[in-house]
Amino acid sequence: MLFLVAFIGAVVVAVVLWKAMNSVRADGQPPVEGPRRTTRPRVSGPDDDPEFLRRINEKLRREEPPPTS
Repeated sequence: MLFLVAFIGAVVVAVVLWKAMNSVRADGQPPVEGPRRTTRPRVSGPDDDPEFLRRINEKLRREEPPPTS
């Protein structure tokens, strides 16, 4: 039981020291953060794209045989 308490204490101390060492750079400036994630534009399916629908419509009109009367 004593080993478990010592292990948990060592982990807590290690985490606190790690956070403290990484909070300030050597030149006294705060750490530089990486690029922020930006929200990507919503990708719509091809059936929501008017240009895609127009091209499909034109293709179908070209392939359609003329009506015979």
